[in-house]
Amino acid sequence: MEQKKGKPQEEISFLDREEDNIFYEVHTIHVQKIGTVPVAKGDFGRLPLKAQKFIAKWIQVCNPRALYICDGSQDEANEVIHKLEERGTLHRLKKYENNFIARTDPADVARVESKTWICTDDKYDTVPHVAQGVPGILGKWCSPKDAKQYLENYTGCMAGRTMYVIPFSMGPIGSPLSKIGIEITDSNYVLLCMRIMTRVSHDIWNLLNASNEDFVRCVHSMGVPRPSQRKTINHWPCNPEKLFIGHFPSRKEICSFGSGYGGNSLLGKKCFALRIASTIAKEEGWLAEHMLIMGITNEKTGKEVFVAAAFPSACGKTNMAMLTPTLPGYKVRCVGDDIAWMRFDETGQLYGINPEAGFFGVCPGTNHKTNPNAMETCLKNSIFTNVAETQDGGVFWEGLEDEVDPNIGITSWLNQPFRIGNPGKAAHPNSRFCCPAGQCPIIHPRWEDKKGVPISALIFGGRRPTGVPLVFETFSWEHGVMVGACVKSEATAAAEFTGKKIMHDPMAMRPFMGYNFGKYLDHWLSLNKAPNKVPKIFHVNWFRVDEDGEFLWPGFCENIRVLEWIIRRCEEGSDDIGLKSPIGYLPRKGSINLEGLDKPVKWDELFSLPKHYWEDDMAESKRFLQLQVGEDLPEKVKQELDAQEKRINEELFA
Repeated sequence: MEQKKGKPQEEISFLDREEDNIFYEVHTIHVQKIGTVPVAKGDFGRLPLKAQKFIAKWIQVCNPRALYICDGSQDEANEVIHKLEERGTLHRLKKYENNFIARTDPADVARVESKTWICTDDKYDTVPHVAQGVPGILGKWCSPKDAKQYLENYTGCMAGRTMYVIPFSMGPIGSPLSKIGIEITDSNYVLLCMRIMTRVSHDIWNLLNASNEDFVRCVHSMGVPRPSQRKTINHWPCNPEKLFIGHFPSRKEICSFGSGYGGNSLLGKKCFALRIASTIAKEEGWLAEHMLIMGITNEKTGKEVFVAAAFPSACGKTNMAMLTPTLPGYKVRCVGDDIAWMRFDETGQLYGINPEAGFFGVCPGTNHKTNPNAMETCLKNSIFTNVAETQDGGVFWEGLEDEVDPNIGITSWLNQPFRIGNPGKAAHPNSRFCCPAGQCPIIHPRWEDKKGVPISALIFGGRRPTGVPLVFETFSWEHGVMVGACVKSEATAAAEFTGKKIMHDPMAMRPFMGYNFGKYLDHWLSLNKAPNKVPKIFHVNWFRVDEDGEFLWPGFCENIRVLEWIIRRCEEGSDDIGLKSPIGYLPRKGSINLEGLDKPVKWDELFSLPKHYWEDDMAESKRFLQLQVGEDLPEKVKQELDAQEKRINEELFA
């Protein structure tokens, strides 16, 4: 179908900034014709001029066979689903309502950090001054010159394919805390997932027309023009040999090539909502963080407190966001499970939104014990990727053994027969569910509030088997920033149990930093100024074990007991429930409600601070920051490190 005629436009140059000349020559095209590319859906001529220029540029480069301008409607989704079912990319799960399963090429199953770059002229805008000879882990830098070779792969990359134009909002449409993006892609699987994970709407064009607001430019291609030169597996085109995920903060652009999966292709997620958004947040004075947001209500008083929490992977962030309280008289409601955008209002109160519209959760380990609300959320209108399928049209992954008939036939994510108890994995360890957040049984009524929700506490945490107590409150905002910079997780070496493996994940942002981590810490520190009323900062550790390797804390739904203490510290802040220690305020014995637990808690062991452990831990943390951040480490963080080290040396007893 030919494009409808819009208002006549003059010919425009689709490259109007000098920096773009690094990559491509300037071309001029007429916006009504878009070269020779037909418009399958939408009216290109009525789009905002800045959107036209962006799209026209990439049409010229990618050479698609047609243009499809998305509107976010259900009819659109039905059309795309039908095509993907016909092709075999999606398979309907008959056990559920409107649920589908997809299997990827086994070479395209996860985020690829080694191929993920931040592209800036100055290297140290992106990464800190690491010590000589030390590989940096806080961001990966690519020069514009080096990026050029990757961007050349886009030439003709959509030949024979449709270019989908996806207008979307991160956050409620029209909220002052939200940001707009436009993603172009040649993957209709990506279109379906973006419809779930972001707010895709025709209203985006009206918003851009009515304001001076710019948008984040998201360019994605599977990198497989037709006719394909690479064998397609599972109806999943990809080009992992040429994979590239590049972020260009200066022009707020993301270019992803070669992968069709997850955070590599759903560019509103980590790429936009954390890496690019963190650079915007620094410019505008707010925070874009890898944090859940949840509301906790004391039903006796009717008072609700909102907290945001950041944990490294495999530390229970989604489980906490959707927690079912075991403590009578408390209710938890989820605002978001993964990303928080937070800004101080004119009174100094910190407000936060969940910029996403869906959940993109890891399947293995999720079940009705660990996260019943997540299980209920994905029973309809969801897409599962790289999970196993049961004979009766259901899903299976490791962790569901107790919820599935042990004798039922299963087809693994590799399309092979599988039985529970067989060696190997039925589902890929990074298999995912993609489902609308609005379906969550405990989604908060204010989760799409344009003002956001007021944040009273920030919580960091990690998997720390020894030494670190269940919970402590930091002494100050500055002390809390230092504690966040030292976030790490430990895992015992698997076979021989000879020592520990430490994964540093400062602020739980290690893979998602959009700029120099030292400057990022400076930005956090700068927020403690009038009229801002900075929230209290806490650290939790659900994973401490005894000498036999048994968990000292039951975790999961029982974590409400710790959250109750945190809320009381925010409201009361008195020494009645807090006890000063060298690392922060610990709960006084008896100040956490332990009534009704299945077995007694070894309080003294759970909150002990072994001197040798903390001496080693502080030395290791200081060394890490010295090597990885170096001269970019803020002086206030150095002072907090030194002060805590001194307290440990003087106040703890061996």
